[in-house]
Amino acid sequence: MKLSDFYFDLPEELIAQKPAGIRGQDKLMVLNRETGEVQHLKMENLPDLITPDTLMVFNNSKVRRSRCYGIRESEIEGQGGREQEFMFLNQMTPDLKIWHTMVKGAKKVKPGNKYRFNDGSIGVIIDHENDAGSEFRTIQFECPLDDDWFSRNGHIPLPPYIRREDDDTDSERYQTIYAKETGSSACPTAGLHFTDEMFRRLDEKGIERCFVTLHVGLGTFLPVRAENIEDHKMHEEIYSIPFDVAEKINKAKKEGRPILAVGTTSVRTLESASDENGFVKAGSSATHIFMYPGYKFKCVNKMFTNFHTPESTLIMLVSAFAGREHILEAYKKAVAEKYHFFSYGDAMLIK
Repeated sequence: MKLSDFYFDLPEELIAQKPAGIRGQDKLMVLNRETGEVQHLKMENLPDLITPDTLMVFNNSKVRRSRCYGIRESEIEGQGGREQEFMFLNQMTPDLKIWHTMVKGAKKVKPGNKYRFNDGSIGVIIDHENDAGSEFRTIQFECPLDDDWFSRNGHIPLPPYIRREDDDTDSERYQTIYAKETGSSACPTAGLHFTDEMFRRLDEKGIERCFVTLHVGLGTFLPVRAENIEDHKMHEEIYSIPFDVAEKINKAKKEGRPILAVGTTSVRTLESASDENGFVKAGSSATHIFMYPGYKFKCVNKMFTNFHTPESTLIMLVSAFAGREHILEAYKKAVAEKYHFFSYGDAMLIK
């Protein structure tokens, strides 16, 4: 399939720059993936749309304050030292001293360069075989980069289509209320719509939920540059499924109950861990899974998600689930009805 098969016209004013005034007060589109029929509702309607036998699966990964700025050490005592932006993706050693990063303006960031960060710690760019010709660099520190280090030095890693600096609001709102396991470079944003009140209403209906973990890497959001989408390679993401959660999922599967994945990250986790019959294996692993039309879903049969960018791997994923024609027609209606798109935007339930 061609990359252009997943293009749609999106007015810039529909790209949400800020969260809704109150969490959970968003529009909700409901898409029937068999017929393509669309309903325009509100998030408050969601519990009425989910049957009591459904198992909802959420991703509890927590966003790290991973966007950090360092000044090249040779420039510190001179005039006009410029900040260099680093996006910290994942640690490469257990001692938390060597990190894989994505670097803005990477051509100028070369092995041996030293950068001083806000708290005075210094990172050195080191050789790595994957660095040449790419935006990725490996950086080494003398101290471990733990949560306290990122609290001192980091910013909320808002995606590039949010054209402003992060502020105090983002510290709360660019994080799900159930975030627990720190490690994501971007928020699993479908979960941003859920509130304690929503969970209470779901509990009243007897709707069961469980939590997996997938640490979101920026590979999910990097542009697809291959004209033939089959040639695109996904970056690695780490996921884990606790033993008791795998038991719940497999029990629901045996009983023929609906499994509703909240967010494309939960979808990627479940489908990566599933065998051919849709039963998942507990434990931790890495995935490069790339789902586009033609992919046969094994575990997930309902999906809650946001609206995604044109020509992205995420619109390809939902197109695999609901059909490309149904998705593009639904997105056309979303534009006409002025839904807000992307991380801080409105939501879609595909069933």
